[in-house]
Order: sequence, then C-alpha cells, then structure tokens
Amino acid sequence: MPRTSLPADAVRALTARLVDAGQRSPVGRQPVHTCYVPADRVTADTVRDWGAQALAALDAHPDLGRVLDLPGDLAAVLPHRVRAKLAAEPVEDLRVDFEDGYGPRPDAEEDADAERTALVVRDWVASGAAPPRFGLRMKSFDTRALRERGIRTLDVFLTALGGAPEGFVITFPKVTSVDQVEVLGDVLDLFGLPLRFEIQVETTRSIVDPSGRLAVPRLIEAGRGRVSGLHFGTYDYTADCGLGAAHQHLAHGACDFARNVMQVSAAGTGVEVSDGSTNVLPVGDDVEHGWRTHYGLVRRSLAHGFHQGWDLHPAQLVTRYAAVHAFHLEGLAGDAARLRAYVARAGGSVLDEPATARALSSSFVRALDCGALDEDEVRRATGLGPAELRALARRG
Repeated sequence: MPRTSLPADAVRALTARLVDAGQRSPVGRQPVHTCYVPADRVTADTVRDWGAQALAALDAHPDLGRVLDLPGDLAAVLPHRVRAKLAAEPVEDLRVDFEDGYGPRPDAEEDADAERTALVVRDWVASGAAPPRFGLRMKSFDTRALRERGIRTLDVFLTALGGAPEGFVITFPKVTSVDQVEVLGDVLDLFGLPLRFEIQVETTRSIVDPSGRLAVPRLIEAGRGRVSGLHFGTYDYTADCGLGAAHQHLAHGACDFARNVMQVSAAGTGVEVSDGSTNVLPVGDDVEHGWRTHYGLVRRSLAHGFHQGWDLHPAQLVTRYAAVHAFHLEGLAGDAARLRAYVARAGGSVLDEPATARALSSSFVRALDCGALDEDEVRRATGLGPAELRALARRG
C-alpha cells in the first residue's frame, strides 16, 4: 500500500460541496429543418403539397450538380437521394404560424384558424401522416394585446387538438426577458400537459440582458425543463442590431456572435439549437440563384455545428436535403475510419478522445435519422449498427 500525505477525512470535507458534472443530450431525433406555414394556408394536404412542389422544382431544374457546382461523385448520386427523401419524408418539422407569417387578424378569424388547424394536425397524427415534429408558433409577449391573443390562440389550438401528442412543440417568438419565459411556463402548467417550447432568439436582449450578463442560460433555467430548443431569428435580430437591409443575412458577423452564445449556453443542457432562414427564395427566374444561396448557407451552418434551420418555401427543401446529405456523404470515409480506430483502440494518425468519438457517432446517427445514409451503408463503413451508434453517441 503506497503512502499518502493528505488526510482522507479532510479531503472528503473539502470536496463535499462539489457535485458531479452532468451532460444531458437532446431527447429523440432532431429535425434538419423547421418549415413555417402561415395558419391560414395550412390544409390537410400541406405536407404532401410541399413535397410535390419541391419535386416539381427539381424536375424543372434537374442538373443539380451544375447548379450547386458539386464534384462528380456527388453530382451523380445526390439528386437521386434528394428525390427519394422528398418522396418519402419531405417535411421533418412543421409549425403552424400565427406570428409574423400570419399577422394580426380579427379575433374571430384567428379563433377559427386555430381550431381548424388543430383539427388538421389531429387528423395527421391519427392517420400517421404527421411529420416527426410539429406544432405552432404563437404570438409574442411584446404587448398586452399580443400576450392575450397568443395565449388564447394556444388555448383554442390545444383544446381542439385534445392533448400533446408525441412530437408536438410550441415556438415562443421574440423573447426579451426571463419574466416572459417564466410566465409562459406558468401558463403551460395550467393545461396539465407535458408541453415543451422553443425560444426564438430574435432580440439582442435575448443574448445579453440589460445588466450586461449573458441572457440565454437564464432563459433556459427559467423554463424549468420545458425549453426544448433555441431557434435563431435572422431578420429580427439583425434589425435589432441596427443593420441595414442589405446586410441582414445569416453569414453576417453579428449573427455568428449570437449563434456562438446560443451554442455555448445550450451545450450539455439537452436543449437543441437551430439556425435561422434566408429570404432569398428559389422562385421564378431566380431558382438557381436561390438554391446556390440556400445551399451555401446550410453548409456553413453545418460546419458551425448547427444541424437545423428554417425553410420558408417548398423549393428550399431541395437544397436543404442536398446540403445535409452532401455534408454526411463527404465526411463518411474519414469519420468512419476515425470511429473504427477509436472503437478498436487502434490509434492511427489522429488520437481521438471520448468527446470526439461521441461527436463522430452522433454525426452518423443524424445521417441515419435524415436519410442521408442507410443502415447498411453505415454498418459497412463503421462496423456498428444504429443501436451501438446511439449508445456511443450518449457516452463517448
């Protein structure tokens, strides 16, 4: 038995106030996007229509490799993979939008749309046609009128929906204070349902509060476990920063700062992060320009660790899946080799740590979830099946 110098009782007394560090992972599958559809435009066929319109755009512009300047191997396989995804599961996440996309309406009209769209969603769930994730974006708490209208819409919607089915989430826009998050949580408690919500980071005060402290950690804490995600709002945030219209875009440095704060604040909390949108739409004579813009921004987001973003138009689904699938396909060989070496403890030219192995396995889980890779491809590349990858993604 080796000799030591420190009294064991004294060490235990000194360390007694410490707690074990814990890391929480997001619950379930994170979608690669959220599609916002104004409530008055939501119908029973909305998900199917978005997929059909995306496929029609791809049919009208079939040379996707040229448009996106893809290397030969990707240009050969990517359009087929995108087409299969659009046919099988065009929308991974959808919000019935009662905020900016919907605007102010007479109370009777918004009541009717809230009830009608809730019944549409209820039918989707009952028939198995609902996207993996879905919900509504309510109005903000900026003013008394908006608060009252937003809460009433939420009440009408949830009452007609008849509960909180799996995959249901609420989006809470334009958050400016801890009080707003606390009050929404208290309102949700009144429903007696397991309701969760996303905070939209669209104001400078949701990044740095008036006292100069980072706001996001306190917003998450104020949610008392109900906060499931942080969604960046490109245009409200850049306008709040005083940027002119020509400089309000996702690649601006002001957006990078906000996203970095979101990212480090959410790390280890189990709260997902999502990037924002681009208003450069692939429509009319600008389809190819819109696709190149969207594809480049999605690839940029992925490189910065944001695996989800907003899509505002069905044709953006083409480049959303093109970017996500290309990202995973390009990294397949290198990531698989590193993961195999880690599992086999074989070493190699890169010595990976458990945290990196967790990131590598998480990437393959994401690829499986979104359809970028199938089980056979992943197993051949890594030697691991889905259950093994998910377990490794949790523990590293």
